[in-house]
Amino acid sequence: MNKQTKIVMLKIFSMFSVVRGYNIPVIAFAQYLAAIFIISPNRRALSIILDGNLLILVLSSSLTIATGYIINNFYDSKKDLINRPKKSQIDRLVSQATKLQVYFTVNIVVVLLAFLISFRAVLFFSFYIFFIWFYSHKLKKYAIVGNLTASFLAVFPFFAIFLYYKNLFPQIFVHALFLFLLLFIREIVKDFENLKGDIANNYSTIPVKYGELFAKRIILILVCSTIVPVYFLVDVYDVGYMDLYFYICLLVLFIFMIVLNKANDKKHYLLLHNILKIIIVSGVFSIVLINPKVLLHAEKLFGF
Repeated sequence: MNKQTKIVMLKIFSMFSVVRGYNIPVIAFAQYLAAIFIISPNRRALSIILDGNLLILVLSSSLTIATGYIINNFYDSKKDLINRPKKSQIDRLVSQATKLQVYFTVNIVVVLLAFLISFRAVLFFSFYIFFIWFYSHKLKKYAIVGNLTASFLAVFPFFAIFLYYKNLFPQIFVHALFLFLLLFIREIVKDFENLKGDIANNYSTIPVKYGELFAKRIILILVCSTIVPVYFLVDVYDVGYMDLYFYICLLVLFIFMIVLNKANDKKHYLLLHNILKIIIVSGVFSIVLINPKVLLHAEKLFGF
């Protein structure tokens, strides 16, 4: 490759790093699995997969999440120089002005795509875009409020699917509650990872404002709280073989608490963060365990 081509490739890689392109396909996949196995279990999977409006919803969600990472990266650039110096060097290969241009352009595309579905979809994604900006600009600097908002924004794309299929069964909210608790725990763990940068840039996170011991106690309470949705999902509602996933989760979260109790540096909190990532991502793929016949025999997929 010549020099110009190398520069272009590096900038593409840099933008991929900024939008965390490795996360977005997982979220899109999770939306489809949730639609097939949880939100609309009585419909043929093939009709869901071929639904053009659902495709637009998932695409719009993915693009909005990508722009959310861009604006978050824009506001956190100084903090990331301290907390993630290597990643920050890669991200800075694309100028702040270019990031903002991409941010506004993609958000306009999202709103135009939403018009293809309905005006309600336009309002939904306009609110989502605004709320992400407001979180990145203001809310994330405040203890508890920032963590709650980040967790809510991560779950928010699934509400687009709920509203589209007009399915608001209680078990759906229990699934969402379990995911929300995991995300809330992850946000506080991230605060521990980013402690130096947060202090230097006046971010009033839970560990900064209330101390590490208090933050750990909050995490322990949240971990114990996951037992409530797990109980309902396993004993009250029918989740098929996915109950195996929830039993394993409780075991892993018990180990998580042991590690948390001994954690005292960034390496430990990075390990805890990765444990939570594994739980969340494996939960996405475990959705198929609700009705594995879809994969094994294609009964529901082709309507046999």
